[in-house]
Amino acid sequence: MPQTVFLSCVVPCLNEQANLGILLPDLLATLGTQVDALEIIVVDDGSTDGTPDLLRHWCSLHPQIHYVRLSRNFGKEAALTAGLEAARGNVVVCLDADLQHPPQMILAMLARWREGIQMVYAVRATRQDESPFKRIGTRLFYLLMRTSDGLKVPLNAGDFRLMDRMVVDALLRLPERDRFMKGLFAWVGFEAEPMPYIPQQRRHGSTTFRPLKLLRFAVDGLTAFTTWPLRLLSLVGAGLSLATFAYGLYIVVTHLIFGDPVRGWATLITVVLFFAGVNLMSLGVVGEYIARIFTEVKARPVYLVREQIRPTTGDQPPMGVPEDQP
Repeated sequence: MPQTVFLSCVVPCLNEQANLGILLPDLLATLGTQVDALEIIVVDDGSTDGTPDLLRHWCSLHPQIHYVRLSRNFGKEAALTAGLEAARGNVVVCLDADLQHPPQMILAMLARWREGIQMVYAVRATRQDESPFKRIGTRLFYLLMRTSDGLKVPLNAGDFRLMDRMVVDALLRLPERDRFMKGLFAWVGFEAEPMPYIPQQRRHGSTTFRPLKLLRFAVDGLTAFTTWPLRLLSLVGAGLSLATFAYGLYIVVTHLIFGDPVRGWATLITVVLFFAGVNLMSLGVVGEYIARIFTEVKARPVYLVREQIRPTTGDQPPMGVPEDQP
């Protein structure tokens, strides 16, 4: 007997009014007849355009659409978490609202899920549409992430993926508040499989990920899942200490044997400034880890909800899904 499919689509968005007007009918048309039950959870991460009015209108027309409006812009990771917590399906798909993730690909992902794959993640087949700076930075980031203990974040994998309910429940059990979702997807494991694709062009608007924001995102990922920066600082400190001891020994020996006067003010001040720079850099790296601890111990919620329009009343699942379906 074929397994009942209750599909939840999680769509985080920020000022995507024009794109949502295209994506929502496309999702309904593509998936509506292919699954037993469908819900589309749109998480509004503090939009300032007409997104709230558009989604209220769509919710009034289509009971499959679930609107979650956050109280402010908490970031995409928090919006994804809000969507996963709201999702009730036994299969959950995360995709962006900018139309770069083709809904038709979800059907291929579903086919792999029916064959036992618990997580199917989309992998960019090419990055030629990006700037050289971003391509180099992305490759360097994934290389650095792969140095962590046992954690392998797939190269060129994003948030566009299909997950079994078991995977989603495992993600929701993770307690951290600074959530780097790409790392969490890799950390939970399960039977995962890549699916290459070529992103479509964004129809409207422009990306909100600027170079500095991407750098901050990379630092968050590295400090959340790796400790090698701290180990590197220990090795650098040990190496510099040995070099300093050797240089000091050299100065003493040459003074005793050859009677050279101790001189070299320029060398001295250069060495002092160099070590001051190393100390400040080390303090900054340690500070990043301490900041993460500070964020976690405050135990603030990942997000706050300002408005929510649910597709159905009560705790009843949508039509076509058994009562005991999660």
